[in-house]
Amino acid sequence: MKASELLIWKLKEFEGYSNTAYKCAGGKLTCGYGTTKGITPTTRCTRAEAEQWLLRDLAPVEAYVNTIPEVNTQGKYDALVDFAYNLGLGNLKQSTLLRKIKEGAPTGDIQEQFRRWVYAGGKVLKGLVKRREWEAQRWAE
Repeated sequence: MKASELLIWKLKEFEGYSNTAYKCAGGKLTCGYGTTKGITPTTRCTRAEAEQWLLRDLAPVEAYVNTIPEVNTQGKYDALVDFAYNLGLGNLKQSTLLRKIKEGAPTGDIQEQFRRWVYAGGKVLKGLVKRREWEAQRWAE
């Protein structure tokens, strides 16, 4: 599977666009649509470059999520790709969310796991609450 057009649109909405580098709530230098790879304090980008970076950064996430047999619908795929893009593959791989998915937990239990990941810098962020809710709902589609 590949990220749907809906997911790309939502990723852009959730991440927002910045043509200059800034520190995100998690403290990482970020530019474009949430790109952190290779970003320095002086990095700048156009929207076209930001979109190229987004697609580049999604590729390893898409490849990993494609190895999880339980992720067998576009909704589940989009939800997990968004989660991993936002939080990193390392966090996904170590998460209770992934363990529950692999165990075949009920949909509600998996949705509950998405909704736990709403903190940055020790604080609940409204944007993360909204994003995790979208993922939880998309998982069930």
